[in-house]
Amino acid sequence: MIHYTCDRCKRRIDPAKEIRHVVRVEVQSVLEPLPGDDLEDDRDHLLEIDDLLDAMDLEEEDFLQDDLPQQLRFDLCSDCYRRYIRDPLGLEPSLNVGFSSN
Repeated sequence: MIHYTCDRCKRRIDPAKEIRHVVRVEVQSVLEPLPGDDLEDDRDHLLEIDDLLDAMDLEEEDFLQDDLPQQLRFDLCSDCYRRYIRDPLGLEPSLNVGFSSN
């Protein structure tokens, strides 16, 4: 039997008793053309790419991996799904107020 767990609150989701929501997020880097680049059609783009790769350090290989497209998938319970729909980027500050026991 397959077990599902909410990726946000870590609570077990029983598909026989509640709806399991799947959220898919696709992230990719987009490079916008620089102004004036469309007029320079006679450039050697392969040579420019080769020069850029030669100038990069080996330590920057991890940085290049971050620019690869990523597809993320999350299982959410109904409560966490409603929270996600209200604030998908998590911009709402959480209101955690603590009082001393004076």
